[in-house]
Order: sequence, then C-alpha cells, then structure tokens
Amino acid sequence: MKAMEKEEITAEMVRQRLMDLAEPEYRAFHSQLVPGEENILGVRLPKMRALARELAGNDWEEWFDKAEDVYYEETMVRGLVLAYSKMDAEKKLDYVKTFIKDIHNWAVCDTFCNTLKDADKYQEMYWDFLEPYFDSEEEYHARFAAVMLLCHFVKEEYREKAIERLKRIHQDGYYAKMGAAWAISVYFVAFPKEMLAYLRGEHGLEEFTYRKSLQKITESYRVSKDMKTIIKEMRQRG
Repeated sequence: MKAMEKEEITAEMVRQRLMDLAEPEYRAFHSQLVPGEENILGVRLPKMRALARELAGNDWEEWFDKAEDVYYEETMVRGLVLAYSKMDAEKKLDYVKTFIKDIHNWAVCDTFCNTLKDADKYQEMYWDFLEPYFDSEEEYHARFAAVMLLCHFVKEEYREKAIERLKRIHQDGYYAKMGAAWAISVYFVAFPKEMLAYLRGEHGLEEFTYRKSLQKITESYRVSKDMKTIIKEMRQRG
C-alpha cells in the first residue's frame, strides 16, 4: 500500500486505512479475545504498529484531539501514535493523561503500556505520574498503573515501592485485579527470594489478587520447578 505523504491527518483517512487492512477472519478470532468490544474491524497488531509509526511522523495532534473513535482499532492506533511520537516529555504526559480516559479494554491498555518507551527514559517523571492511578475507581485506570509497573519498573530500586502501590488496587473490576496479579508474578520472576518471603507473610493483597498471583507464578515458564512446587503448596493451603 502506498505510504501516506507528510500531511494533515483526518479521522476519515485513518479509518479508511484501517478498513483497507482489515481481515474478516481475523476479526472473528480477535473479537473472542477482547470481550465487550463490538466494533472490531480485524486488523492485526503488526499492521497497526506500522500504520502508527507512519502517522507519528505526520501532523497528528489535531486528529488525536478531535478523535471520535468508532472502531477498536482507531483507539489502538491513536495510543500507538502517541507512544511512538517524539515530543517534550511533559507535553507527552499531558497527552497520555488524556488518552487513559479512552482505554476501555485490556488489549489497548497493555499494548499502549508496552509501547510507551518514554517511561524507560524518564523514570521518575513517569513514576510520579502513575501515583494517583493505583487508587482509581476506574477499572482500566488501575490496570494501566499496574501494567506500567511490570513493563517499565521491574527494578530493585522500585520493588518495595511498587508492591506497596499494587496493594492499593482495590478496584472491583476483573481486569484491574488481574493486572495487579500479573505485576506481582513478574516481580516474582525477577526477585523470587524476596517475593516469596513477601507472599508468605502479611502481603496485604486482596484474596482474589493474591490467589491469581500464585496461579500466574505457577504458569510462568521463567519460574523454576522447585519454586513452582512451593507456590503450589501455598495455593493448596489457601
């Protein structure tokens, strides 16, 4: 497909590009993975990433600000364009704050978090930015905070502070709790000895999050066989 020349981006233009990339058979498959999303065109993620990289080199801000997404892929591409864009870090965080309000499923949330590499460059700025989202009553705001931790802050200097933040997620939404459990399991992979001691003690996690954390640890191919045996025994004891 011919690459888009440097020009102003419009919603109609982006929507048509996505429609041209859509695969009906993939739509049926992907719709099963993102429950609750009805308007899915069926565009594979690598193709959306390629389109987003292209758009990020254009004048995308007005399109982003005025967007009224109809399709799941439109929101995904907007998040990717923002993540790939080159701009002042503080200005970018203003856009991130705006975009978080448009996250309504785990796929957009997790893909955006993983792609937002500025968090690796500006660690303290992003660490401070995330602070209020752990207490959010919005399901995907809380998941965003948890997934940002596991994508960008699995480091010794953040470990204890990160656990304290994950304990604050008391949002009732399934995907918020699963985000916290996933983050706990990723920290366990990186720091098995310390995390085992934590999970054996007064961990402070909600029961659902605690048990899902143990489950995800046992499912990880990066956890040793002996450690999985210990975790399975903890699960059985309840």
